[in-house]
Amino acid sequence: MPAIRPGTKGGVISGWGIALPEKVLTNHELAEMMDTSDEWIVARTGIHERRIGGSTIGLSVESGRQALEMAGLDPSRIDGLVLATTTPDKQWGNAAAVQNELGMRCGAFDVNAACSGFVYALVCGHGLIAMGADRVLVIGTDTLSRITDWDDRGTAPLFADGSGAVVIESVDGPGQLLGWDLDADGSLLSILQAEVGGYIRMEGKEVFRRAVRIMVDSAEKSMAHAGISADDVALIVPHQANVRIIDAACQRLGIPMERAAVVLDKTGNTSSASIPLALADALDNGRVANGDLVLFVGFGGGMTAASCVVRWGGGVDD
Repeated sequence: MPAIRPGTKGGVISGWGIALPEKVLTNHELAEMMDTSDEWIVARTGIHERRIGGSTIGLSVESGRQALEMAGLDPSRIDGLVLATTTPDKQWGNAAAVQNELGMRCGAFDVNAACSGFVYALVCGHGLIAMGADRVLVIGTDTLSRITDWDDRGTAPLFADGSGAVVIESVDGPGQLLGWDLDADGSLLSILQAEVGGYIRMEGKEVFRRAVRIMVDSAEKSMAHAGISADDVALIVPHQANVRIIDAACQRLGIPMERAAVVLDKTGNTSSASIPLALADALDNGRVANGDLVLFVGFGGGMTAASCVVRWGGGVDD
């Protein structure tokens, strides 16, 4: 992907929000449903529990409203809404339904890049800013429990439901986005897919191998476009699929796991919601300061990959 052109209008994230269903499903409860155990799941995934329930539209409205409130914005001031999801409630109109529920009057559209979706949507949001929009709401939401086979111990412990949202506001100058990369390899579709009306099907070992490779490749491209190295990254916010994938990707990138935002132990794999959920957790716990370089990176079915580097708060490092 090309580097950001000089003079491009920039934006910064000014608010964020999350939404998680009330129902908690623990590994011990899963063990009562199928041939598995808490120890088996934790050792292979790092997941202890996940949230189940809610609708894609409902969760999106909740996280979006929180983000707007944090940014101090009336919904009428939003110029565009981008909703990343691979589990729409309806065949079309999901983003429009969220827009209506939030009281916005703007363009609204869905993006489906599976678990890479939020970064795809974030790049799209910055693109709208570059083309003249002043404020964009970006939401990542998935309700994967609806397409999970709860009799399959290879996939059931992984997937869950949730939503995360951010508001991007335009600024004078380059803004926070320094480099980005969007990628896909359709030849790998068969190793992680879900037919319309069917369940998620995954070749676990092959997904692990390919996911690490495609995540690292995308992250390295974004860092090269941004003109930075792994040593410069204050925080990496990866897709929350599996702690072993995150650890392997960090090792290959040369970024210590201590600098990774990880929430999958209590949220599971929430697809498009996983990166904004991890980002919100890091922000709420004071792990990001103005001027910090943050690397977002994810992979998903398709197989897709996406990454970007932002300087938190925008501006130029002193």
